[in-house]
Amino acid sequence: MSATTSSKDGPLKSRPSALPSHLSGPRLGAVLLLLSLPLAACLAQNPTSGNPSFREFVGTYKEQTSEKRVRILEKDSRLLFESADGLSIALLHLLPASADDVFQIEEAAVRQQIRFLRNSSGAVTGLRFGEITYLRLPPGEIAPHSGTDGAVRSPAPYPGSTPPRLPADLTNRTGDFANQAESDVFILLERAGRLILRDSAGVEHPIRPLTLKKNGEQTSVTYVGGESDIWVLAFDQYKSDPVWQVFTHIGPYHRLAYSVPLGSPNVVRVKPVRPLAKIRAEALAAAPPQESGPFRQSDLVELAPLDRAIRLDIRYATSNDFLGIPVYTEARAFLQRPAADALLRALHKLEPLGFGLLIHDGYRPWYVSKIFWEATPADGKIFVADPAQGSRHNRGCAVDLTLYDLKTGQPAEMTGLYDEMSPRSFPDYPGGTTLERWHRDLLRWAMESEGFTVYESEWWHFDYKDWREYAIGNVPFEKLNVGKN
Repeated sequence: MSATTSSKDGPLKSRPSALPSHLSGPRLGAVLLLLSLPLAACLAQNPTSGNPSFREFVGTYKEQTSEKRVRILEKDSRLLFESADGLSIALLHLLPASADDVFQIEEAAVRQQIRFLRNSSGAVTGLRFGEITYLRLPPGEIAPHSGTDGAVRSPAPYPGSTPPRLPADLTNRTGDFANQAESDVFILLERAGRLILRDSAGVEHPIRPLTLKKNGEQTSVTYVGGESDIWVLAFDQYKSDPVWQVFTHIGPYHRLAYSVPLGSPNVVRVKPVRPLAKIRAEALAAAPPQESGPFRQSDLVELAPLDRAIRLDIRYATSNDFLGIPVYTEARAFLQRPAADALLRALHKLEPLGFGLLIHDGYRPWYVSKIFWEATPADGKIFVADPAQGSRHNRGCAVDLTLYDLKTGQPAEMTGLYDEMSPRSFPDYPGGTTLERWHRDLLRWAMESEGFTVYESEWWHFDYKDWREYAIGNVPFEKLNVGKN
């Protein structure tokens, strides 16, 4: 899988591709033979008769702790249940099972039911499927496409209550796995304490443990799909360490290098095409592109003094960046005053929930963008912003940040790392754990509720709504005439 994102305002070049599904292949091996159970007889022989009251159930429903949605449709006087993204395995027919809004799935090999929920006025407000509750969306809201080709929604909704922390062994079973040629990739993710296999076409397969054997500190586990689902996978896990290889009915899959649970401290680095000292000197002597105004007068505010709950981790002032040397002269962060005020309001929404803001970058002088561009080889320039265009960081209206726990001081667990060049950087990356996605979505909710918008390729990058009203800035940190906070 080719998956690249920009970490410096550059454009997104590719996202996880929807490769041909392998689900139509034959069932292989004795394991599958044992697991291929015959479907139970249909629960009813005749379609339900026409019933206008079925229309009250029609609509889109969303799970509260994720973006997973389902639809209830009516066709030929029957109710249908399908995934809202159109990538469902089957279109399921619903049969009335009782008078209290309970329906039976006709095609299910076991007694699977859907119960609709009503409010005190009698209106249908949600449904219950298995152990998951989906709330009904307003009729005018369109369900987004599954995968990563849909538009990023803004502003983001509040993600709901804090999900529980998982045992380390389950967390370390999640990740992105590829076959030997890396021509096919699936994601193992966690939702509601259970593992879900999301294949390369975006279809999700709930899987359940079939066997579990312990031999000292090593555990051997086999997972299988549902009664009519051919997925079988097995792996060994030492203590609660990450699972590095999975054996499936279609061959072995290995964990992709970027997909280390809870992140890897390693930074993807480029080898500068020329000596960085010379590139820096040239960038400092160059002039930013000319722009036509008028623009607001720059009024940069330093972020750290605004609130004790704002902390800094300015990577570009250290060697822990993609060039391997510091490019900032000081570890400081700034934003234009309206953006800084909005950031403070977002922080105040997060503090009662136990989180502060950890800032990685804010205002970026134009000459630094010039260094990034000139130092990066031609085949890597997709990762950096063209200085001829400038960036929103140059205007003081973009911020890179994450959450940290106010009690422990530790950064919150996210689906991927800051400046990571992988699919995990996408704001709508579906993998990881419920808690990791919740942290990511909580940050986005707080920021977008105050006028920021997440960048489509980076969950940590937010642009303030007024960025067009400021000119490209090029003043080094040590020469800034920063206004009083």
